[in-house]
Amino acid sequence: MRYSEIKLSGVNVRLAHFDINRKEAHAMITCDSTCDVNTQIKNLVCAIHELGSRLGMKPVFKRYVLSDASNQYHLLPKQEQCAVSVIQQSPLDGAKAVCMVLYQSDSTFSNIGNGAWADCSGRFWMGDDVSVPASDSETMTISYLEKLSEILTSAGGSLKNHCVRTWFFVRDVDNNYSGVVTGRNKVFARHDLTEKTHFIASTGIAGNSPDPKRLVAFNAFADLSLRGEQIKFLYGKSHLNPTYEYGVAFERGTAVDYGDRRHLYISGTASINNKGEIVAPGDIVAQTDRMLENISVLLNEGDCSWSDVAHMIVYLRDISDYNVVSRIIDNRFPDIPKAIVLAPVCRPGWLIETECMAIKQIENNEYEPF
Repeated sequence: MRYSEIKLSGVNVRLAHFDINRKEAHAMITCDSTCDVNTQIKNLVCAIHELGSRLGMKPVFKRYVLSDASNQYHLLPKQEQCAVSVIQQSPLDGAKAVCMVLYQSDSTFSNIGNGAWADCSGRFWMGDDVSVPASDSETMTISYLEKLSEILTSAGGSLKNHCVRTWFFVRDVDNNYSGVVTGRNKVFARHDLTEKTHFIASTGIAGNSPDPKRLVAFNAFADLSLRGEQIKFLYGKSHLNPTYEYGVAFERGTAVDYGDRRHLYISGTASINNKGEIVAPGDIVAQTDRMLENISVLLNEGDCSWSDVAHMIVYLRDISDYNVVSRIIDNRFPDIPKAIVLAPVCRPGWLIETECMAIKQIENNEYEPF
């Protein structure tokens, strides 16, 4: 992975660049916190476009992370040319907005409705789907997953075999996450996603939709070009327990092999041991260390390392932990594009959680290049 940091349109850009065949770049674009909110978001949007022009790539997915989504949403572009997620999880560096952007060369994604964009190779990014009616968290979760299943089935795929990654952002996570768990379990059981088959890599975390009536926002990535043998699930058994042991249905991580690269998707990972117990309750430093150790185990299981990580997002329950956590993360991973945001984890005792994605060059003639 090649890392760089540049200034564009008055904002800071951290970039991870994978430069093989179809090129990929992951950018974390952060506003200048000294500007007013209108200027911050205007500059952010300009930088996204300018960076794409410089790279010769197009965005395939954007996630705008805002400090006050209900009041800032109207400042964002009304029309986008890729899948888009907008979520309130206050950036803790003082900026009003951060945007994670995934760029690709030769991307041909087109809008297929309901927040989903697809390319001619059968790759789907599901951005925010406002067609799902606002309801309780269980009902919304079921609706999102069944809608995604319908989209994939109509294209000749399935939720079980082709959905690679999901995200659930939950308003008031301490009260509403249980509904997400119940809804997901019901849908997965209908689609034969079980402890005896497999689940899907996922993050379930606090986050507010711009619409205060919506208790859950949902995003996903799926790839209809995949065959079963291209996918490997990561368990980290020495450090982590199976998720079904505490009633939830997601994979700790998923590795996907193409002819020229491996994509590694690490789910939201916290300070936990292989018995499902919280490690170091109340100790943010020790929890951060254990969380990173757990992620290292998953990366290694996928034959990757931190030097292959294209981006990482760190979620904190307590804003007062930001300074100590940012020092640890910046010291250990100074180059990786990253954001640290305010977002309570789904289990109150967990003070911190991190998700990431890695990309590694491989050669496997059995599969098509990405």
